[in-house]
Amino acid sequence: MSSLLIQNGTVVTATDHYQADVYIEGEKVRAIGAGLDYSAERTIDAHGCYLFPGGIDAHTHMELPFMGTFASDTFESGTLAGLHGGTTTIIDFAIQTQGDSLTAAVDEWHRKADGHAVGDYAFHCAVTDFNERTKAEIPTIINERGINSFKTFMAYKGALMVDDRQMFQLMQELVEHGGILTAHAENGDMIDQMIEQFLQEGKTEPRYHVLSRPAICEAEAAGRAIDLAYQSGSALYIVHTTCEEALAKVKQASLRNQKVHVETCVQYLLLDESLYFQDGFEGAKVVMSPPLRKAKDQAALWAGINQNLVHVVATDHCPFCMDQKAMGKDSFAKIPNGAPGIENRMELMYSEGVEKGRLSLNKFVDVNATAPAKIFGLFPRKGTIAVGSDADIVIFDPEVEHTMSAETHHMNVDYSAYEGWQVKGKCRSTILRGRVVVDEGNADVEEGYGEYLPRGKFNAKY
Repeated sequence: MSSLLIQNGTVVTATDHYQADVYIEGEKVRAIGAGLDYSAERTIDAHGCYLFPGGIDAHTHMELPFMGTFASDTFESGTLAGLHGGTTTIIDFAIQTQGDSLTAAVDEWHRKADGHAVGDYAFHCAVTDFNERTKAEIPTIINERGINSFKTFMAYKGALMVDDRQMFQLMQELVEHGGILTAHAENGDMIDQMIEQFLQEGKTEPRYHVLSRPAICEAEAAGRAIDLAYQSGSALYIVHTTCEEALAKVKQASLRNQKVHVETCVQYLLLDESLYFQDGFEGAKVVMSPPLRKAKDQAALWAGINQNLVHVVATDHCPFCMDQKAMGKDSFAKIPNGAPGIENRMELMYSEGVEKGRLSLNKFVDVNATAPAKIFGLFPRKGTIAVGSDADIVIFDPEVEHTMSAETHHMNVDYSAYEGWQVKGKCRSTILRGRVVVDEGNADVEEGYGEYLPRGKFNAKY
């Protein structure tokens, strides 16, 4: 059995922060303590570095079919990029094709990921067509396929969107069988009307993407999802929250003792809507839904993290190269929605969060690893550094300064949303299930090393 001893590092979890050695045997952490005296096959001196649990990106889209093309990262390239950036586990979305079954969607995503991913992975199941047949599949998806989280889209009518009745019925099923509903909260009908009006007026540039999806569309839908969840008794997780108005709906729900799990993404904390108003087609790089918002919304999201209103920071990693984005050269409505970010999340959150005093070290670990592990049934196997947990550890040097660029990143996309950003703090080594898979920027891991992570029923105690 392989063994690894990490000495002189500072272990950081969501609750603790202390100097210790970590001894790993096989895939598990076997001992944590000061001055451990174990004979290991390899010893790493982590002096001056933090030891973080491997990051969990709870919102990715590898190889996503969208608007006639596919996201440019495969499960192999996307999870490898994640490992370079300290993310050892992803939760991707197996999306039902309308008219087809949930089982077919899960099978298709396993076909894409199994034997290809180099990092560990789990799935959410996106329900786009809820009917009696779909309803009958829910227990099987939870109990036999290991998926306890189900997504609904409140936008993208005709392809992904479900109506309120379908969403409410799904919530009722999840209450009965032990699942959690995750919601893409935007008012699809309102958005479609504004898109149509802009196009009729000849307004086709990327800036009209954000103008057609104002914050009120997101806030209204978030409030509606919260109310449906309250009435049904369902657990609710709102994905990629972007704005102060949506957070206000969450605060309002807390007054009736309703718990709502909230996710934001690193881009909504750091980038703003001014990028859509650049000359030419540059704004297409950050066309995503919901769109980037204003500085006030960034401030509200940072505050929401520290107020425990925002629980998870993900990426919604869904990259498209610029020749794919060019499908919308003559109409913003045809620009594939999505941007890269899986490799950047941990380093950006440290540099812009911890280093600048917006986040504590413990909160950094919580939103990037522990909270998603707890909410989605991966804890304590994942999301922490503890005896018996998977040895997913990031050796992080807080002093290294570097520049983010498409020229050096490992994501399969020809631009970076953070081109030229100066960042302090870098992932020195990434360990996945006891194996050093990235060391000083060099990867040593084969295609298919990543494991699928089946999960049990949703546990409301978290």
